[in-house]
Amino acid sequence: MRILVTGGAGFIGSHIVEAYVSQGHDVAVVDNLWRHGGGRLDHLPAGVRHYPVDVSDAQALVQVFAEERPEVVSHQAAQHSVKISTDDPIYDAKINVLGLLNVLEQCRRVGTRKVIFASSGATYGSPEQMPITEQTPQLPESPYGITKMAAEHYLRYYHAAYGLDYTAFRYGNVYGPRQDPSGEAGVIAIFTQRLLTDQPVRIDWDGEQAKDYVYAGDVAHAGVLALNAGAARVYCLGTGTPTSVNELHRRLVAIIGRSTPVIPAPKRPGDVHLASLDSTRAMTELGWAPRTPLEQGLRRTVEYFQSKLAREVTVPSLPEGRPEES
Repeated sequence: MRILVTGGAGFIGSHIVEAYVSQGHDVAVVDNLWRHGGGRLDHLPAGVRHYPVDVSDAQALVQVFAEERPEVVSHQAAQHSVKISTDDPIYDAKINVLGLLNVLEQCRRVGTRKVIFASSGATYGSPEQMPITEQTPQLPESPYGITKMAAEHYLRYYHAAYGLDYTAFRYGNVYGPRQDPSGEAGVIAIFTQRLLTDQPVRIDWDGEQAKDYVYAGDVAHAGVLALNAGAARVYCLGTGTPTSVNELHRRLVAIIGRSTPVIPAPKRPGDVHLASLDSTRAMTELGWAPRTPLEQGLRRTVEYFQSKLAREVTVPSLPEGRPEES
């Protein structure tokens, strides 16, 4: 199957690419390697075609789709930071809404069969009841959550108007190897990097805000299952178990074997205090279930960053080029 993965050199996208390649699919990637997105060429398996294209560049996407003519598009490219979205909601909408529309238009033009879309648990805001299900009202509290919710409506429109199939996954807090520790998103990667390099750790709010942390490899498995299932459906992907920031910090300190000073900070705009997702529908209809316990996932993440830091110490870094703007 010919599959195009947008954002495929990034954290979640590269795990999805890896899963598709392991299944024998013909995979190409669109990723502009934006400095805040975490995309890196060394995340891609050998033989995967890479297009350094921004999804907000409609004309560039025309050429990509003309060459690839994908049967399925896994749309993972996004502005994924809640903080960036609150700082610059126009930019957030440019990538997360207009970028999606550019992809959908090209899917319609070349006859793509299906889009698999990375939505988010952030579309729910702060629900009154837990765990969250697909029927829970979506009341997003950040521009990021708003754009992800709007994207789901566009998927429904293109399905109704043009017959373009889709499956949308409302991810919990995805973590694991390759997550970028340099931004505001990805608390596990940030804590791991700072503990390993003897830097202070910042904990926002009261540290008891608890989210549903799901391992990247498990999310990628859902993307494989959706290739031929989940027609015009939306699924929550999570473990159903919330874990607090303070608990994550305690576990990582225990795994790494060292602690650093903790710096308290105020609540970030758009952050929510509690979220956990009920994945019963995904289990029933797709046969999906989270397979990686949190402790195992944390250990794999720590091992990845330890290995990465060891390589950076032994291999001289090349001069950094001018970062590509989206």
